[in-house]
Amino acid sequence: MERVAIFVDVQNVYYTSRQTYRKNFDYNAFWRTATANRQVVKAHAYAVERGDAKQREFQNILRAIGFEVKLKPFIQRADGSAKGDWDVGITIDMMDAANEADTLILVSGDGDFSILCNRLTEQGGKTVEVYGVPALTAASLMQSASTFTPIDQRLLLG
Repeated sequence: MERVAIFVDVQNVYYTSRQTYRKNFDYNAFWRTATANRQVVKAHAYAVERGDAKQREFQNILRAIGFEVKLKPFIQRADGSAKGDWDVGITIDMMDAANEADTLILVSGDGDFSILCNRLTEQGGKTVEVYGVPALTAASLMQSASTFTPIDQRLLLG
């Protein structure tokens, strides 16, 4: 059975789905699609911790689906901008998981991950599947993936 590892950039998929479709990503539909006839060896959802009850409820839903939720503190800068970037953590976890998984699944539109995808496919011989909102996914990321699956109505709530 094919072994898969899943990595979800929660903030990226939230904002790109909301901006493009005004809907939320359906994690249950995604899980059914991504894991069908496959063995999940890892599943991480990377989020920013703001400490509110609604967010904790959402994190518990992710855990019930099968994700390990990794949290980073929300940092508000003096100039009003915010920081909560998981790119390095996702990259390290995907490189580590390459030893256990045949296929690595990334849910993000962030073009910074194209270098990682290229490394995993070209040098590591891995299959990398990327799920992203087409209008807001970097062309370099779509091209570096073994397969790109658009987040569209079938992977959205409502």
